[in-house]
Amino acid sequence: MTKKERATFVIDTLKQLYPTIPIPLDHKDPYTLLIAVLLSAQCTDVRVNQITPLLFAKADNPYDMLLLSVEEIRDIIKPCGLSPMKSKGIFGLSKILVEQYGGQVPANMEALEAMPSVGHKTASVVMSQAFGIPAFPVDTHIHRLMYRWNLSNGKNVQQTEKDAKALFPMALWNELHLQIIWYGREYSPARGWDLQKDVITNTIGRKAVLQDYAKAQESRLSSKKTKTVSK
Repeated sequence: MTKKERATFVIDTLKQLYPTIPIPLDHKDPYTLLIAVLLSAQCTDVRVNQITPLLFAKADNPYDMLLLSVEEIRDIIKPCGLSPMKSKGIFGLSKILVEQYGGQVPANMEALEAMPSVGHKTASVVMSQAFGIPAFPVDTHIHRLMYRWNLSNGKNVQQTEKDAKALFPMALWNELHLQIIWYGREYSPARGWDLQKDVITNTIGRKAVLQDYAKAQESRLSSKKTKTVSK
């Protein structure tokens, strides 16, 4: 298959698997999404969804967040990890939203990226999921799968995002990035992965990836045989 044909196969397969796409992080508006995405850095979505109700019960808008101290925020979000940095970021961006944007999250990539603890990926998620503006946030799942599917060279997330945007129609970006994330979690994780269930990689996977998988399977089989004989 050509790269374009592989991209079409990905789109068609993901549409069949995920006709409706659940949003991973619980939120009710752009502000609560922004906070949830910030907290998700190096933390699972499951854990974030356990912690945000505790935080939002005290402050679910930037005005109320400023009534809390950085230490109070930190104590609540500690299970998400990186709490010193994240708590300062939450307080700092809330202050900016109140002072410069009337308490509203701006639908502007540059404005979002200028805020404390808000990187390109976080800003892209907010633009996509809160405002419906086309973006292609690249997380570890997308970065891994774009390489496995031979759609990007995998050098860095910036290159992966550039390749994804060039390859997939802009109208599909917002749903497709979520579909790829869900697929990566369910069928093509980084480890403990069953190629027979991973129909996309099995069909269009990079040759080197498929060869490495076959070698790993042979090694496991050989190890099992050795253990059986030793018994």
